[in-house]
Amino acid sequence: MKPTIALVGRPNVGKSTLFNRLTKTRDALVADQPGLTRDRHYGHGKVGGKPYFVVDTGGFEPVVDEGIMMEMARQTLQAVDEADAIVFIVDGRVGITPQDKLIAQRLRQTERPVWVAVNKVEGMNRGVVTADFFELGLGDPVAISASHGEGVRELIGEVLDGFQVDTDDTEADHPKFAVIGRPNVGKSTLVNAVLGEERVIAFDQPGTTRDSVYIDFERNASHYTIIDTAGVRRRGKVNETIEKFSVIKTMQAVEDANVAVLVLDATQEVSDQDARLASFVLETGRALVVAVNKWEAASAEQRDRIKREISRKLAFLEFARFHYISALAGQGVGDLFKSIDAAYAAAMVKLPTPKLTRALQLAIERQQPPLSGRIRPKLRYAHQGGMNPPVIVIHGNALEQVPDSYWRYLEHCFIKTFKLQGTPLRVQYKRSDNPYEGQAGGGKKPR
Repeated sequence: MKPTIALVGRPNVGKSTLFNRLTKTRDALVADQPGLTRDRHYGHGKVGGKPYFVVDTGGFEPVVDEGIMMEMARQTLQAVDEADAIVFIVDGRVGITPQDKLIAQRLRQTERPVWVAVNKVEGMNRGVVTADFFELGLGDPVAISASHGEGVRELIGEVLDGFQVDTDDTEADHPKFAVIGRPNVGKSTLVNAVLGEERVIAFDQPGTTRDSVYIDFERNASHYTIIDTAGVRRRGKVNETIEKFSVIKTMQAVEDANVAVLVLDATQEVSDQDARLASFVLETGRALVVAVNKWEAASAEQRDRIKREISRKLAFLEFARFHYISALAGQGVGDLFKSIDAAYAAAMVKLPTPKLTRALQLAIERQQPPLSGRIRPKLRYAHQGGMNPPVIVIHGNALEQVPDSYWRYLEHCFIKTFKLQGTPLRVQYKRSDNPYEGQAGGGKKPR
């Protein structure tokens, strides 16, 4: 079992920088602005052959009792309860603060082992910098520089020494799905409904989620990873640098996922931004499930309107399944998983070459490619060229003369034959070379 290490501390002490250093990623947003991280953020790391989970948390404000800062503090306390060990990060350049003392008092009440990491000590006398932090009463402080990596390996090695760590961290393939949509459509509420707990902050304020949060869980003995993402507004409204990074993280999450769950708001119109998000999913080739949320709050008129708009504005998503749900009430969430499983299976399907070629021949028997002048293109055989999305490569002659409409016809035939519900399909062609082309005297291609 991998131990879980929670990173806690007041805002802007370098928790996300240390998280990125430990996971060797850039998964956590980092900027010189307090309060950037809001939800718990999980990652995987390994040092000396020992794997572990690490949890990045929001800035801990232990005395607030309302608003988003209270929600962040609650998330931090939940991370502390879940953790096997806690790394309490303080700022060596600022020194000990009254808030550090309050956090230390709260951490002393836990039964978890706590290490004090004095961050930002590059170029400083470590003995002098760490001396003040003995006052916290949490053992010997460890001097580190998260941005430069100084002392980090030694710190985590010391934390892991107290655990029996299973070095076999091989993980089976499993569905990874990203929940995407415009701000305030109920993405985080849906994530919490899926997990059965308030795992991410769901606040009645657009833009509450700023980072992409990866969460592993099990449902009906099956393993999944769900990704809660920041709401994506239309480009003209994305002004703050932090929000621009959040949009990038959402796009990266879609590319990293197997399935995207596009959340729409049943009480609002289907916007151009919804269509652009769906188009991005289609361009990346990811499987897609559409969840029309807040169905219980929509009037009969609003329900009729959004169905008409889906038919008109999202007609290009005919391969995807649509669900009308209430994340707040938990209605329809179970059915959503059936479509996620089906979309994942379709995206990762393995198609044998004989079956693909037979499906191609049956499609040609029903409708041959149109003549191009006096030449009719020859489609000879097909094989699979990739997964997520499935790619089918067709070999033959004069394939560049086949019109786009016929390629779309073949796509529909393959989707119908192999029941590829929920994923886009890519059909590519590869022209067979003429061995006599370019030789002196020409010559004819043998029949």
